[in-house]
Amino acid sequence: MQMIPTPYYLIDEAALLRNLAIIDEVRERSGAKVLLALKCFATWSVFGLMRQHMDGTTSSSLYEVKLGQQKFGGETHAYSVAFADHEIEDVVAHCDKIIFNSISQLQRFALHAAGKPVGLRLNPGVSCASFDLADPARQFSRLGESDPARILSVIDRIDGVMIHNNCENRDFDRFDALLGEVEQRYGDILHKLKWVSLGGGISFTAPGYALDAFCERLRRFAQTYGVQVYLEPGEATVRHTTTLEVSVLDVGFNGRNLAVVDSSTEAHMLDLLIYRETAPIGNGQGEHVYQVCGKTCLAGDIFGEAKFERPLQIGDRISIGDAGGYTMVKKNWFNGVHMPAIAVRKTDGSVRVVREFDFDDYVASLS
Repeated sequence: MQMIPTPYYLIDEAALLRNLAIIDEVRERSGAKVLLALKCFATWSVFGLMRQHMDGTTSSSLYEVKLGQQKFGGETHAYSVAFADHEIEDVVAHCDKIIFNSISQLQRFALHAAGKPVGLRLNPGVSCASFDLADPARQFSRLGESDPARILSVIDRIDGVMIHNNCENRDFDRFDALLGEVEQRYGDILHKLKWVSLGGGISFTAPGYALDAFCERLRRFAQTYGVQVYLEPGEATVRHTTTLEVSVLDVGFNGRNLAVVDSSTEAHMLDLLIYRETAPIGNGQGEHVYQVCGKTCLAGDIFGEAKFERPLQIGDRISIGDAGGYTMVKKNWFNGVHMPAIAVRKTDGSVRVVREFDFDDYVASLS
C-alpha cells in the first residue's frame, strides 16, 4: 500500500461489502427496506457502492436530507427533533417522506408537508441502551410521542411511525421482547399505518447474530399489521470497515509504556471519550504493552491500551479500529490538530485518497 501521510481514515470496500451482503440477505428474506443512517456515516465517496445494497437514507437535519438525496438517491427520509421555520420548505423539497418528532411539529408544518407521506416518531418508553446519554426512552425524553391516545388523535394525518429504541443491541431476544412491548401497547395504532421504521441500533451484522429469527420476526411483524418495515442501520452498516491510521510521534514511560500518535480521540474519534470506551488497536498480539495516546492537551486523550510484538519506535504506524461509525461525521479541529484525510481501499487492493484537509480548511471553519 502506498505510504499516505498519517493520520487518515481508511475505508475498506471488501469489509464494507461483507456487511452489505448481510443487509441484502435481510432485505430479501424479511421484506424490510434498509436506509443508511447518515448521522452515523456520511462519507459519500462510497455511496456508489452502498446504494446497490440499500434503499436510501434517513436523516436528522436539513443538510443530511440534502446530502442523502443528492449523493445517495433512493428513498430519502427526513427527520429532525425540531424543524425550523426557515428550513421546512427546503426539507420537504428534498425528501420522499417527512417524519415529525412531535404532534406540535406535525400540526405546525402540516400544510408545508402536503403531498408527502408523513410520519411521527413514537417513543415506547422502553429501550436497549447501555448509556443514559444515548437512551431515547430516558425520563423526560423529548424524543417522540408516547401516549397512545394522543397519537390516535392524529392518526388520520400520518402514514407511518418511526421507533428508535435500540442502541448497540446485539441480543435478538432483547430486540424481540422490546418489539413485543411496542405491539402490546400500540397495536391499535400499528394496524392503521402503511409503514413502520424500527430505526437503528440493531447489531444484525455482528458475528453470531440470530439472523434467521430476525428476518422471520420482521416478516411476521409486517404481515400482522400490513405495513412496510424499514430499518435504519448506521453502525451495523460500517462495522469493522474502517481504521484510523496513525504514526507514533513520541514514546515514554510513566509507570507504563506510553506512545503519543499524530491524532486525537477528542478530535477524530470523539465517541471514545463520550462513552468512555477504548478502541481496538493493532492485532492484539505481542508482549510489549503501550497506552496509545492522542496529541492534544486533553489529559484524557487516550485511545486505549494495546499489545505489540516489538517496542514501539518514533515513526511506527498503528491501525486503530472501529473508526467508521460516528467518527468522520463528528471530527473537529480541537487544538488545531491536523484533520485526517479520507482514503478508500478498493476491492482490488489499491488505495485512493478521496479527501485531504489543510490549514485553509481549519481557517475556513472559523471566522
